Amino acid sequence: MLFEVIMEYGKLNVNVISDNTSRPIEGATVRITTESAPDRIIEEARTDAQGQLNDIELETPPLEYSMDPSANKPYSEYTIYVSAPGFETTEISGAELFSGETAIQNIDLIPADTAEPDSAELFVIPDHTLWGDYPPKIAESEIKTVDETGEIVLSRVVIPEYVVVHDGPPSDSGAKNYYVRYRDYIKNVASSEIYSTWPEATIQANVLAIQSFTLNRVYTEWYRNKGYEFTITTSTAYDHKWIPNRNIFESISAVVDEIFSNFLSRPNVQQPILTQYCDGKNVSCPNWMSQWGSKSLGDQGYSAIEILRNYYGDSIYINETEEISGVPSSYPGTPLRVGSSGEKVLQMQRQLNVIAGAYPLIPKIAEDGIFGPRTEEAVKTFQKIFNLTQDGIVGFRTWYKISQIYVGVSRIAELV
Repeated sequence: MLFEVIMEYGKLNVNVISDNTSRPIEGATVRITTESAPDRIIEEARTDAQGQLNDIELETPPLEYSMDPSANKPYSEYTIYVSAPGFETTEISGAELFSGETAIQNIDLIPADTAEPDSAELFVIPDHTLWGDYPPKIAESEIKTVDETGEIVLSRVVIPEYVVVHDGPPSDSGAKNYYVRYRDYIKNVASSEIYSTWPEATIQANVLAIQSFTLNRVYTEWYRNKGYEFTITTSTAYDHKWIPNRNIFESISAVVDEIFSNFLSRPNVQQPILTQYCDGKNVSCPNWMSQWGSKSLGDQGYSAIEILRNYYGDSIYINETEEISGVPSSYPGTPLRVGSSGEKVLQMQRQLNVIAGAYPLIPKIAEDGIFGPRTEEAVKTFQKIFNLTQDGIVGFRTWYKISQIYVGVSRIAELV
């Protein structure tokens, strides 16, 4: 008797831009192979005018493998080759894909005139932390004192535009330092440390813990006060697992975009809490959050704050900072839509027109400070290109995405 094998699938979106201009590369060739059969191309296509290749369906293991600790790897791995005339070829080995999820692979191609002759960039993505073998976190106090840090320099909690990530343990002087946008850093870590298939409340709880931990490192200038020139490391013994050029997941990205200005606090404590955690399978941590345990609570209907209080106690609460460093102007407080007018609309229109120079599908609009149908059309097109809800309304997530892309395209950001 023959049994039909029912395959499960996930989707992959590939975004290709120029490393030196942040502009999309049209016509880049994307080839995809499996880790098990690297010589067999299973997908080949070219990017569109926005530098994108979207909704590529690829096989994955069953969804159930990611729902509980399993002896079976819950994600498939693919190798992605990207080439374009005038640019160095890039290879990403080990891109991860889960059943029913959309993975996003961003690739910055280096112009050939700035690359080494006959060179190609190769990035090998290591195992996910819930699957691979990584050192457990070395326990620290969740609130840093002046004696520990030497001096707390910042007077208030600030969301930085960039963090400096040291790709190794603190003592490894040969490890490379990367300048990474704060939100991109959080998305990368969350995609490396939890599964995108988990309940939204579980993802929110884990993202909040990652953000609060990171902002504690920023606020206390933990490593700089020890003589280092970086914000945080990629060692799980000290900090989080951040992986250069790994793919992220749409479900995680959406959560981060909504809550990236949040962190965790306790009464009468100004600094973000250093929220430590472990996987709860290979390592137990009675006073910290268990990642697998948070998944179980999410399955039971717990909210994000209920999950967090289950592990860190009832006094913990979600805080928010209004200080966002490096963003041209902060969110106006209420969504902009048809009928809105004023300086914030004008600023948004100017930024969209700059972005339209790199993304020609976005129509140019009048810079008059009046949110009319033409502006709504431009907003919807922007939202479609960058995988946002296409409602034509500039809410919190769309506002900051416009700011982020504007900074990248106009190259006004400075690394500090």
